[in-house]
Order: sequence, then structure tokens, then C-alpha cells
Amino acid sequence: MTSVLYDVPGPKAIARNRVLAVITVFVVAALVGFLIYRFALSGQFSAQKWGIFTYTTIWNQILVALGKTLAAFGLAAVLSVVLGFVLAIGRLSDHRWVRIPVTTITELFRAVPVLVMMMLLYYGLPSVGVKMEPYWAVVIALVAYNGSVLAEAIRAGIESLPRGQREAGYSIGLRKSGVMRLILLPQAVRAMLPVIVAQLVVTMKDTALGFIITYPELLYLAKQLSSNVQFGRPLLQSAFVIGGIYIVMCLILSGIAKWLEGRMHKKPKAQGGVNTTTIPVQPGDPRLIEGTVTEVIAAQGER
Repeated sequence: MTSVLYDVPGPKAIARNRVLAVITVFVVAALVGFLIYRFALSGQFSAQKWGIFTYTTIWNQILVALGKTLAAFGLAAVLSVVLGFVLAIGRLSDHRWVRIPVTTITELFRAVPVLVMMMLLYYGLPSVGVKMEPYWAVVIALVAYNGSVLAEAIRAGIESLPRGQREAGYSIGLRKSGVMRLILLPQAVRAMLPVIVAQLVVTMKDTALGFIITYPELLYLAKQLSSNVQFGRPLLQSAFVIGGIYIVMCLILSGIAKWLEGRMHKKPKAQGGVNTTTIPVQPGDPRLIEGTVTEVIAAQGER
């Protein structure tokens, strides 16, 4: 027996798949058990190592570091989206003097790693007499890299649209700017929203690279907490707590993206509707249906 997409497995294949599933579950459970055993053997579950997170002062520091992370991410996310749209539109320009420089800038920003760009801004600029705060070095590096990546995603979304969309806009008298703003960009953003959100998640996680240039975000604080001798250098404990915060932030961002995607794909309610008019009839009329006749008139028809 076959299906449209694949062959339905027979009794031997089903038995083999069940055996493989049991083996996989056993292997994963064994690995998890081994890790828990090693953690317990090395004292990772001891009260001393976790005791650092029982102090209000520590959580206040975590909240401050979280605010620094969100401050860098918020500004970088907004500017990255703006830069992405600007670069994408520039790459689609009909003028070579616009398209070629924009393409060069986009490829250059995409080729330079974020960490290298941060270090160049923070450590390299002072050698030429320009001093930059860690916050701006983090934000500018994130905007340059993620904006160029988003530009390619948006450009691909625009070029993937049917050519008839563009031609229909020109046929009703729109200029290229109007076609781009009113027809192409809304559809491209709707289609590329998952990619845009995925890149924003990467932007949020890349803020952790700021600890290299002493930006006091979450990872920088985790490094400080892990070197606390009084609590037995809780490296793994700090990583678990800070990593959990990053996971929650990414889940929240993904949830917001799904909500936006649902709102954008929600079909608008149809205007007008169907009017129902009840017309009384006399007994014996051949149109008689339980004493009334129902005439359905469309909203765009006779009033």
C-alpha cells in the first residue's frame, strides 16, 4: 500500500522502527544519566555553588545586565530592519551609481564577523584618535552585520514575487516607488517575516559578544559570577541561569513573531454581505414556502 508522499511501511519496517526508537531513547537516557552522575560526583548540585543565586543583590545585578542586553538589542533590531530595507531597495535600483556601491557595502558588512567589527570599533578607533563607548560599538556592529543579512532576505522576498504584481502596478499608473511601497514591500515582508524574526533572534544572541569589549551585559555578568571563589566558582550554575534567560527571551520573541504572522495572514472581513428580504405572499401563490418567500439580494446589487 502506498501514499501520495511515501510508501507505507510494512510489518518488518514497523518493527525495525520501533527497535530503533527504543535504542535511541535508551542512548539519550544513558547520556543524560551520565551527565547527572558527573555533575553530582563533581559537586555541581551542592548548596555552596547554587547559594550565590539566593541573594537579592545578585538578582538585582542580573536585572541591570538584562536591561543592558535589551537596550543594545532593541536599538540594534530597529536600526537593522531599517538598514535592511534601505540596502535591499538600493540593490534593486535601476541606477548603477546606486546599485553598485550599495551591493559593495552589503557584501562587505556580511563578510566581516560581528566580533571582529566590535573589536575594530572599540579597540581600533582609539588608535586614530576616536574613542567609542562599548554600547555603541556593540550596536553599530550588530546593525552593520544583521542589516546586511536582512537586506539580502528582503531583496530575495521581493524578487520571488510574480512579475505580474509589478506589471499590474505599472499598468494602473504607479511609479516604481509606488509599486515598491504599495505592492511589493508589503507582500515581501509578509512572506519573509519568519526569516526576519530568525535574524532578530540571532541579533539578540549576538549581544553576548559584547562581553569581549567589557560591555556589562548578561554574559559579562555570568563571567564575573563564575569567578566567585566564595561560592566555589559556580561556572556551570551561572551558565545555566544566564542561558535560561536567553532562552526565555528568544521564546518570547518567537511568540511575538507568530502572533504578528497570524495577524498579517488573517483575511480581512468581507465588506457588505447578504441582505435577506422577506416578502409576504397570498395563499395559493406557487412561490409559497411556509407563508413567505425569501429573496436574497447581494450587497453590491439592488438596494
